[in-house]
Amino acid sequence: MHGGAPIKNLRLLVITALAVLVIDQVSKLVVIHYLGEGEVVEVAGFFDLVHFRNPGAAFGIFNEGGIARRIFLVATSVAALAVIFFLLRETKDSLVALGLSLVAGGAAGNLIDRVRFGSVVDFLYFHAGPYYWPAFNIADSAITVGVGLSAVFYYFRRHGR
Repeated sequence: MHGGAPIKNLRLLVITALAVLVIDQVSKLVVIHYLGEGEVVEVAGFFDLVHFRNPGAAFGIFNEGGIARRIFLVATSVAALAVIFFLLRETKDSLVALGLSLVAGGAAGNLIDRVRFGSVVDFLYFHAGPYYWPAFNIADSAITVGVGLSAVFYYFRRHGR
């Protein structure tokens, strides 16, 4: 690591991750307050606001398993945050750090839900006719965008593009 790069990346991680975390948790609190669990509110012909609880992981995997599942998913989230911190310390690229910080904020938001509720609050529900995408939340969006940004920027920087 050269010069001030690690401090700059750490600052970026903290600001971005906290912003994602706050927006995620506030949006989930609003959903919990205004929508009953399982309630669906049509917003547009292709989008609904819902209040779903996902006890598993992405796309409903690991929905079974009780306390063992919960411990596994919490431990996996903590491990992912540790890996992100390590990667952030190693990167000199602010754009890769931005992606990693989005992932960190999203992982922390879903981790808080798992610890508090034993499940993740999902509320964004897109569909086209009879085809529905699984419900998701702000944390999931940040993780997806962050992984994509990190991968793209890492690849192009590594290959001199």
